Amino acid sequence: MTVAIPRAPTARKGATPTGTDRQRPHPFLKWAGGKGQLLEQFLPLIPSGFRGYVEPFAGSAAVFFRVANGGRTSRRLLADSNQELVNCYRVVRDQVEEVIRILRNHQKLHGNDHYYETRAVRPETLPEVDRAARMIYLNRTCYNGLYRVNSKGLFNVPIGRYVNPLICDAANLRLVSHALRGCELLDKPFEEAPEYCRGGDLVYLDPPYQPISATSKFTSYTAGQFTAEDQERLAGVFADLDRIGCLLMMSNSDSPLIRKLYRARFRIRTVRARRAINSRSDRRGPIRELLICNY
Repeated sequence: MTVAIPRAPTARKGATPTGTDRQRPHPFLKWAGGKGQLLEQFLPLIPSGFRGYVEPFAGSAAVFFRVANGGRTSRRLLADSNQELVNCYRVVRDQVEEVIRILRNHQKLHGNDHYYETRAVRPETLPEVDRAARMIYLNRTCYNGLYRVNSKGLFNVPIGRYVNPLICDAANLRLVSHALRGCELLDKPFEEAPEYCRGGDLVYLDPPYQPISATSKFTSYTAGQFTAEDQERLAGVFADLDRIGCLLMMSNSDSPLIRKLYRARFRIRTVRARRAINSRSDRRGPIRELLICNY
């Protein structure tokens, strides 16, 4: 069954944030497929009374910061196969003031030379806090906020054309750090989700999307790529989590493969999203995405 969800009204560009917005943590990383723009469509669909909140694909954690922040659940868990991302969350949670200090130094030094010198550093040679600050700096200043690595796992995005990029948003980083307190952070692939999820957990899955055309394939944010076979394995994990008794919600592209994998057992809704991160500006228009639930 497919249910269309009305598109939420868009906030006026340049509008002044409300007091609530200023006090609420929001993603500190730009991420392909980030769900910030879809939150108002998601929130009415969030079930009440879930025991824990889990994301096996952490990404920018936009849904986490709205749904799992504020005492709705005592158990919260973010996982991802991207080691740099998990390290970044862990360091912001535990050493936010040191991250802020290093980012302010990046802000002072920022320029073409500093960007490429920082990009050339192998992250595994750095202490964890420097690795996290490096990731945030590159993410905030690279072209179009695109996190991409090559086959060797090396970040390879050129510098962006920003006049004065916000490299260190100290106020939000402190809010994020507070929101992450008590949150378990795991460097694990999605296949292991049934091992750490429990019955009654709300599990939101936001995997790399299945391409909707031969030219839309996105270079993975890890050294490998998320293939059709991975999508099929994910469908098996989704079914396993359903049997455990988890409340499940997944985002994915509106593609024939995804509809085929889930339509027999689960509820499929459609949402409208705008591509915010793409190397071509003419491919950032509104598109239809799927939201798959077992409730």
